[in-house]
Amino acid sequence: MASSLFSTPSQTLAPAPATARLRVAPPAQVPFPRLPRRVARGLRVRSSVAIEKETPESEPPQTFLREDGRGAGSGSVRERFEAMIRRVQGEICAALEEADGSGAQFVEDVWSRPGGGGGISRVLQDGRVFEKAGVNVSVVYGVMPPDAYRAAKGEAGKNGAADGHKAGPVPFFAAGISSVLHPKNPFAPTLHFNYRYFETDAPKDAPGAPRQWWFGGGTDLTPSYIIEEDVKHFHSVQKQACDKFDLSFYPKFKKWCDDYFCIKHRNERRGLGGIFFDDLNDYDQEMLLGFATECADSVLPAYIPIIERRKDTPFNEEHKAWQQLRRGRYVEFNLVYDRGTTFGLKTGGRIESILVSLPLTARWQYDHKPERGTEEWKLLDACMNPKEWI
Repeated sequence: MASSLFSTPSQTLAPAPATARLRVAPPAQVPFPRLPRRVARGLRVRSSVAIEKETPESEPPQTFLREDGRGAGSGSVRERFEAMIRRVQGEICAALEEADGSGAQFVEDVWSRPGGGGGISRVLQDGRVFEKAGVNVSVVYGVMPPDAYRAAKGEAGKNGAADGHKAGPVPFFAAGISSVLHPKNPFAPTLHFNYRYFETDAPKDAPGAPRQWWFGGGTDLTPSYIIEEDVKHFHSVQKQACDKFDLSFYPKFKKWCDDYFCIKHRNERRGLGGIFFDDLNDYDQEMLLGFATECADSVLPAYIPIIERRKDTPFNEEHKAWQQLRRGRYVEFNLVYDRGTTFGLKTGGRIESILVSLPLTARWQYDHKPERGTEEWKLLDACMNPKEWI
């Protein structure tokens, strides 16, 4: 979010600071809610490769965009994507606080980059329902070093541009919303989602970095126990969102999700999937903006009914121990395979933001094997052999 805001390398273009911590009341249902806050001091994180130091802010601005041809007031995809992710952030935080029901509120960091943009990170921790819930947005732009550009494109090992010339700094724009929700109850599943938009321009000295844009993201479910009613509901909502735009999207992005969230050294998936896509630019840009918006708006109807059904389900110590083992799998994937996390760590991003997706607690038990036929075994089998749920 904000480092771990993105599940792809674009996430670390704007690490959030540790300096501004603010107490957030339930957000109003407006695009840019004004929030009461408490400010504390923290430490700045050194970065050897990070694009630019961030600056703590006391409150979020109306927009992180400048008033230029593609900025605030332009009606551009950039402007509308920012408005969407900030609206969704406010709506989801309000819904999660209501579902938690404890009076626990999100703590907020607001930050800006001198070169352009900023972000808002929100975390609710140790509530009645949620062990840890983070919902972050980031809107950043400026110029990134060629090494960061190559890493963002999955080309970290290449030395120059496509035509053999050494690439120079690359103008970029990156915006996204990302969230990981870890409930306390073992029968209530973890949820992850992120949606992002990325652009690069071609500087005169970088013929290998032509202007391009793409959308990416997805929503996936990670339960400790299979409750088919819940899993089918979740996948049905994802399919409905996809089908509004292209009937090929759900089966294609469902498989992409199963393949991406794979813990390769164990040959098992992190959870029971959902949808995932990246570098998506082979459709009309307006259509993909609408698709990303539909997907982000589907998060609450996909997840809140499950939480309401499961947050008070009775459980015992064995259920909790199994949940902790599955949380260990979550940690393994994020630290070993998630491109956004590994890119953030390698480029000196803000550690708190990069690792905010991790649970408060997890467990690794030596050579643990659930007994065949048990509910725990059924979950593990489904993670090793992805299923079609609908």
